[in-house]
Amino acid sequence: MTIPPLLIIVVTVFGVLGVAAISTILERRLLGFFQDRPGPNRVGPFGLFQVLADAIKMLFKQDWIPPFADKWVFLLAPIIGFLAVLLSFGVIPITPNWSVAANWNIGLLFVFGMAGLAVYSVVLAGWSSNNKFALLGGMRAAAQMISYEVFMGLSVMGVVMMTGSFSMADIVAAQRHVWFIIPQFLGAVIFLLAGIAETHRLPFDLPEGENELGAGFHTEYSGMKFGMFFLAEYAGVALTSALIATLYLGGWSGPLLPPVVWFVLKVAFLICFFILLRAALPRPRYDQLMAFGWKVLLPLSLLNILVTGAVLLLRAGA
Repeated sequence: MTIPPLLIIVVTVFGVLGVAAISTILERRLLGFFQDRPGPNRVGPFGLFQVLADAIKMLFKQDWIPPFADKWVFLLAPIIGFLAVLLSFGVIPITPNWSVAANWNIGLLFVFGMAGLAVYSVVLAGWSSNNKFALLGGMRAAAQMISYEVFMGLSVMGVVMMTGSFSMADIVAAQRHVWFIIPQFLGAVIFLLAGIAETHRLPFDLPEGENELGAGFHTEYSGMKFGMFFLAEYAGVALTSALIATLYLGGWSGPLLPPVVWFVLKVAFLICFFILLRAALPRPRYDQLMAFGWKVLLPLSLLNILVTGAVLLLRAGA
């Protein structure tokens, strides 16, 4: 059955917003569980309405623009970041029939293009705020995101070589017999680490280091403009989880259960793993983060490409 593209787009947009909103309460409840404390439990049953209370607070909070800021760039920055994440979901095959453009042969390249666009969001937010702490946060974010995009792109080359296509649908189809997490385990680990840095989540949240920068590139933001950065972060975690599930865990494929259930279960597990990392690991220094990327992840990602190419050539010769 062919699903109308307009219906897919509408459901995907509201689905991403819903996942981002639910992720906020999920994170706070899981962090409470991991750290042996209650977490939010006052608003609604089991604290489930806390996300609604937060949304109301952001909507009605004073929407202030600093008089010293570049107004139009200041307004545009959070929109760019959120749209970049939202558009990336258009090429994710949630089920065999549920995707706007999963059959694009440039699907994976489109995701990396949107990731590059998201860098402009944090840079423009820091620069337009005309605040030295926000500017430092923006520059940190730009250096971190651009650097780890390199390793993220190189880490998936093994998957592309084994599939012979940049199409997300073809990548899922190529995992009918074995998920790529097995032959491409090193690439999956590198992609996961790069994804954490790309979404600047703990322990790689250096652009927002509170003890150094106040709040980083969004120091001067308030109200719903801050809310868009907030939603973009959680939507980015969901996007990275969806990419890992698609590239390395077989996407929607699995026995017995419907495809959409398998996809949701895999993504939910990975989101919970992101939250566990926040509860378990300390934040490194910024120079350690950058050195880890260029001195460790870059050689390992190149080694992964070399070994994958050698194995494929040996198979072709045999």
